[in-house]
Amino acid sequence: MPAFPGPGPLSPAPGPDEPATDPAPALTGPGRSAPNVARIYDALLGGKDNYAADRQAARDLEAAVPGAARAARDNRAFLGRAVHYLAAGAGIRQFIDIGTGLPTRGHVHQIARAVDPAARVVYADSDPLVVMHARALLADAPHVTAVEADVRFPRHLLTMPAVRDLIDFGQPAAVLLVAVLHFVDDSEGPAAIVAAITDQLAPGSYIVISHVTGDHLPAGAVRQAREIYLGAYTTGTARTRDQVGRMLDGLELVPPGLTDVAAWRPRRRVTHDRPVLFYAAIGRKPGGAS
Repeated sequence: MPAFPGPGPLSPAPGPDEPATDPAPALTGPGRSAPNVARIYDALLGGKDNYAADRQAARDLEAAVPGAARAARDNRAFLGRAVHYLAAGAGIRQFIDIGTGLPTRGHVHQIARAVDPAARVVYADSDPLVVMHARALLADAPHVTAVEADVRFPRHLLTMPAVRDLIDFGQPAAVLLVAVLHFVDDSEGPAAIVAAITDQLAPGSYIVISHVTGDHLPAGAVRQAREIYLGAYTTGTARTRDQVGRMLDGLELVPPGLTDVAAWRPRRRVTHDRPVLFYAAIGRKPGGAS
């Protein structure tokens, strides 16, 4: 969906071949006076971690793209179903959630640890305020941590000591790229970023992706949504189904494959009388026990 509702990275940075140095500071905007990507997403979800500017941006998005708030909720629900599938159905016990944002409920560690209390989770976000919020929330949660890192620096992120201390890269893990890659410009190589992340994972690991699309929307709606996010100091790129699919090259797609985010193994019947605003998929790195 060109409303780009998701936490997402907030700072411009090089692509996956960056040197192993600290990335530039995140761009969070001037406090409460301007909207912030993570807080807009929180507002769309009906959360309380947002200000008037964020709520106004959320209303503007809903006006430009009717269904934006519903799509944000569908996306969040997909995340929950994906984590439960990976923990309960695929035996994954390690998760890295990149672009975690400010979720209102259903945190990754809560879902994973309902299956196995020993599950380990790393939350990563480029917004220091988001990371501060996450650390406060997770203060008493064992085997869970939050780090400040940008998806555009995948090798830096995955080699951070705090990540390596918690995640065993010799064993399968799941990396969650939910509502984040549409904030990565084409010039920054989103498919190459996914490939760089996959390369660091053990065989039998999983990549979870959801991504906004403008396939079923007028060009004017895409343009309006992009302009709204420019006011939040970021840009977004709505991509076609084929473009999103290329990010999953080399991975074995878990059925039903790349589909409407609401139609990925839904817990209730999904009607098809509305445009697809998000695509979603889970891909498995070949090899390892299946």
